[in-house]
This record gives sequence, structure tokens and C-alpha cells, in this order.
Amino acid sequence: MSKIRLKYLVSGLATVFLALAADPTYMHRYFPLVSPAEDDLTFRTHGVTYQPAFGADDAQAGQLKSIARYGLLTVDPKAVTRVVSYPAEEQIYYVLSGNGVLVYGGQRVPVKADDYMYLPVGLEHGMANESDAPVKVLVMGFRIPKGVTVKPTPKLMMANSGDVPYVKVEGHGETVHFKLLMGTTASKRDKLAAASQMVSLFIMDFEPGGTNIPHHHEMAEEIYYILRGHGDMVAGGGLDGNEGRHPARVGDTYFIRLNATVGFYSGSRSGEHDEVLAVRSRYPFPKEQGEE
Repeated sequence: MSKIRLKYLVSGLATVFLALAADPTYMHRYFPLVSPAEDDLTFRTHGVTYQPAFGADDAQAGQLKSIARYGLLTVDPKAVTRVVSYPAEEQIYYVLSGNGVLVYGGQRVPVKADDYMYLPVGLEHGMANESDAPVKVLVMGFRIPKGVTVKPTPKLMMANSGDVPYVKVEGHGETVHFKLLMGTTASKRDKLAAASQMVSLFIMDFEPGGTNIPHHHEMAEEIYYILRGHGDMVAGGGLDGNEGRHPARVGDTYFIRLNATVGFYSGSRSGEHDEVLAVRSRYPFPKEQGEE
């Protein structure tokens, strides 16, 4: 057995161990091994599959507090999903590959790879594929807490990550650059200021051997998805009390619990860069008695 295969085997066993815990620090999924499940988008359709990584339709959905769903939607050529809407969930779609048509209320909007869009609470939406190749979309949903009112967006909020410039973010070192794709409606720095409970959607580009410096978030849950390259994912702590490092490659995705250590170390040692798509959402802390 090669060292690389052994490394992934050890990482897999560690993931299984943590998955059995009542409150895991992190959860790991590898999309090529995630079984499809019948979902609202796929019910009574043909040529449409949904692979749930976290949240709805996953066995450990109860571990997520702010994130309602996170999975991979595949729409085959000439297929169409069901049209869905949610009264207490905002969503984001990120097109990983292919060309499709976004159904957005009464509109039909062409979309392509690296397009991403905000899907408001209560708005009917879905995806069609009129091309000759599959379209693959990351589906992300975020719970709207009881008592929180979300105003509808006046128009479709959509952009392409290729049009978003790289910037440095303070506190994360000199070897990683960020594309700040989407934030809340109060955001002044993101390409789209659209969301309520989803606080940050971004891409990190790592120089060979680079890192975003492992850290933690006291107010949010987070998910990393490896878009390109490979490296070590930092998720929680290791058995020795130091940061837990886990080998990660394209297709790996990690959910990181509130206040747990999170980060990434590039595995590239030549001119290739590694890319990670990350999303962070506000943790729904219980309100104090008498708090509005």
C-alpha cells in the first residue's frame, strides 16, 4: 500500500470515529462516494440526482444548526428539476460545471460554470439543462431563525466568480488570496450583498505550500469544499491536542462546528495553486429571556 493511500485510509478512519460522536467537531464527505437521495428537487424527475453531504437528507443532519442543506445537484442533458421554495430558508447555488437554465420565479436565466446566485426565502426556483452535457451545482441552504423577517430582493442577485478580484484578508497571511463572493445585505466588501444568515461565501487561492493560518469562529458554522488541487484540511484538534490535519483533494468537503479550529495547508510544491470554496453562516444562539 502506497503512503498516499495509507494517508487517506487513516483520514477516513478518523472521520468515521468522529461521525460516531454525539457532537462531532467536524464532518467529512467525499462527493464521489456520497449516495444520491431523493430530494425536493429530484422527486418524480428523470435525469436529476442530488447527493446530500450535510443537512437535509443526510443521516447526521441534526448536527448542523444554521446550515439547512449542502449537497451536489446533477442535471443531465434535457432534464429539469422540480421547482421548489422554502418559507424559512435562503439558498445559494454555485455552478461547478456545465451550462444550465436557472428557473427564478417567472424567469428563465442562462447560467454557466462559476456562476453563483442568491435564492431568497419563499421564491420558487429550480434548474433545467438544455445542453448536451451535465450541469453540476452546489446547493447550499441556510435556516432563517423564528422571528427573523427577510425582505425579498428586488431582482436576481447573480455573479460569476471569474469576475471577482482576488484580495488579501487581514489575519490570514501572505500566501492566500480571497475572492469575496457574497455577504449579508450589510456587506460593503463582497461582490454581492444579498443574504441574511449566510455571512460569507468566498474562494481562497493558495500559493504552493501556502496556508490561511488555522483559526476558529465563535459565531458561525463553516463548510470548505476543495475546488482544485490538494492539501491538508485543518478541522478540529488532533489526538495530541494540536490542530487536526486531514488530507484533502478535489471533491472533499468538510463541515466545521462552531468554535472549532479550521484552516487549510496547500499540498502543491510547484507552480500549481490550490483553491477552496468556503461558506460561513451565523450560528442561531438562543435569545436571552426578554430579548427582542
